[in-house]
Amino acid sequence: MKRIRMTVCVAIVLGVVLSGCNRSPEAKSASYMAAGKKLLEKHDANRALLQFLNAAQATPRNAEVYYQLARAYLTAGDLKKGVMSLRRALELDPKHAAAQLRLAQLETGANDPEVLKDAQQRLQSLLQYAPEDPDALHALALTELKLEAPEDAVQHLQQALMAAPDDLVLTVTLAQAKLQQKDYRGAEQILKSACEKAPKSADAATLLGRFYVAQQRYAEAEQEFRKALALTPDDKAALLNLATLQDQTGRKQEAEENYKRLSSFPDKLVNPDYGIFLFQEGKKEEAIREFERLARQDPNDRMARTRLVAAYQASNRLAEAEKLLADALKKNPNDLDALLQRGELLIGVEKYPEAEADLNKVLHLKPDSPEVHYALAKLYQATGKAQMQRQEFNETLRLNPFLLSVRLEAAKALIADREGAAALDLLNGAPQSQRDLISVLEQRNWALIATRRVSEARNGVDRGLASARTPDLLLQDAVLKISDKRYVEARQSLHEALGKNPEEFRALQLLVRSYVAQKQVSGAVGEIRTYAAEHPKSAAAQFFLGRLLIETGDRAGGQRAMSAAKALDPEFTRADLSLAQINLLQANWKDARQELDALLSTKGENSTARQWLGMLEVSQGNPTAAIADFRKVLESQPNNAIALNNLAFLLAENSQAAEALKYAERAVEMAPDRPEFEGTLGWVLYRKGLFDAAVMHLQSAVSKGGSVRQQYYLAAAYFRKGDEVRGHAILTAALRKDPTLPEAQLAQQAAHEATQTRHP
Repeated sequence: MKRIRMTVCVAIVLGVVLSGCNRSPEAKSASYMAAGKKLLEKHDANRALLQFLNAAQATPRNAEVYYQLARAYLTAGDLKKGVMSLRRALELDPKHAAAQLRLAQLETGANDPEVLKDAQQRLQSLLQYAPEDPDALHALALTELKLEAPEDAVQHLQQALMAAPDDLVLTVTLAQAKLQQKDYRGAEQILKSACEKAPKSADAATLLGRFYVAQQRYAEAEQEFRKALALTPDDKAALLNLATLQDQTGRKQEAEENYKRLSSFPDKLVNPDYGIFLFQEGKKEEAIREFERLARQDPNDRMARTRLVAAYQASNRLAEAEKLLADALKKNPNDLDALLQRGELLIGVEKYPEAEADLNKVLHLKPDSPEVHYALAKLYQATGKAQMQRQEFNETLRLNPFLLSVRLEAAKALIADREGAAALDLLNGAPQSQRDLISVLEQRNWALIATRRVSEARNGVDRGLASARTPDLLLQDAVLKISDKRYVEARQSLHEALGKNPEEFRALQLLVRSYVAQKQVSGAVGEIRTYAAEHPKSAAAQFFLGRLLIETGDRAGGQRAMSAAKALDPEFTRADLSLAQINLLQANWKDARQELDALLSTKGENSTARQWLGMLEVSQGNPTAAIADFRKVLESQPNNAIALNNLAFLLAENSQAAEALKYAERAVEMAPDRPEFEGTLGWVLYRKGLFDAAVMHLQSAVSKGGSVRQQYYLAAAYFRKGDEVRGHAILTAALRKDPTLPEAQLAQQAAHEATQTRHP
């Protein structure tokens, strides 16, 4: 009996299972779709995706499934997969109206004319079947505005408003179309009419206020924002616009009060604005406390953590920033935001291997992230890997061609690497909508100047200055005038640039250059002295004066100026380094050591300071300490050619030629035109007993203008390989130049031993 019951139970269970397995694919798909839609309504896009993917597996040729899948991807922020799913839906059903509309709406956000024309065609096709659809009419109008057809846009927006007269978004777009036609009165009337139709709408009043701000009619704008707040006291848009207006018009205290009110709002888009305002006003500690409060309030808010880390970095509280990110990564080792930000932070403190490890982990998990490719470009820039830097910049722009700041930075890096033609190609490849921007024109002019296409550069500068006299355009004007020996006119442009931006020190460099070109160094010094006196509270101005005084031989004056810069800004690391440099140049080893030790102990590891400390140890006869210092430099800057060369030389001198060789070869690889580096490689090979190879590199070093020491090394190498004729010729020439060098004894000893070998 028990056996019979068990068999029945098994049969029942199997029946249930088998009936489930026998459901049609369409039924399964419908079930998955229903579950996915419910999850999407709750904004749970990730779980909805799983349901829609199951539905797609069950019914792979159902266009509606792919449309819903696209909605989920777009809600989750994955634009690429969202567009792919919409295109798949339209492949399966070209008449799927919702997919056509959503894809067209996405395309209206592009700036590529071809993409916009595709959107226009899709929308025109949709409107043949639903001519009064306000969403399609609105999307078509947005496309037409971008295609510079505002008349058509106005017509379609008016048609849309007949179908949806209370739609404020349509009203605002119609006002924008009027503005594009330069019909300011018409735009104002449209927004006023919206306010009259909805006298109790805070949104309408706020929109009219924003229009007045754009027209610089600040009193009327404030009146509208206050009207909106009277209607809805906690309207965040009105309050934010009022605070921004007060900030822009110099009413800082009122602005701060309103930003503080916003900080209590639950909306994460506006509550950080109070901390941002405090930070911009120089109240960094108060700002950090506010960012800390927001981060504590929601420990899972990654944007709040990102802002706090950025504030710590900007305030030089790096240990706290690192700890915050380390704690986040301890909880979740794959937290991509934390990994990316820690990688960027590590670049800033010159911990390049650790930074690369973090960024490569992000790259592995998210290879299509333009942000991580950009961070890698910055890493390779810092470590001197120009080719890899260029590849990462290109990959960043491939993934997002509209990142204008990255394109400009990449072009600037190319120009610095004497690749002006490549910079021009990069700028010419910008989206059409960006090519006429002043910032692009400025960078293009620099590329033209770098490639000596003077006539084109002159035309570009004149065209730019006709619309905006920006500091960069004025600097370019000065550069071209200096090349034409129009020095007085060049200085006029430079003074105008400094008037617009007193911290524009490229203008000071060009001022000095204009005087030097006329062999009037004293005039340059006088001009910069005057500038520094006029800006007594500018640490950078005092620093610039100090550098000029050092370069022109006035070390005492330079030291005073650097001390003034340091007093104005205790965090001014370059001033600390310059003070140490002065002491090194004057062989004041004790003071130089004190400066460098203080800098390294109070401001963290600094490669330049560490390198100079290594050189100081060499000068004082402490090779072991110097070797440790140069190794430390290479930990953060593995391609630092000077550190590579110095370490190789010291290791060879201390009977570690085998290890020295790899550093010497790397130094020559990084800087093949430096004769002293090739001379070190030759010396290392000499110490290893590889005299033929040593001769080859030492010959090359001497032919490139190498030092007398390298001539002595070459003579010794010739003697060691048995070529006494060339050895004596080089030795004789070197002795005429400087017979006092200790390397002379090395070469003479090699000559003596060669003679002894030949005549024992």
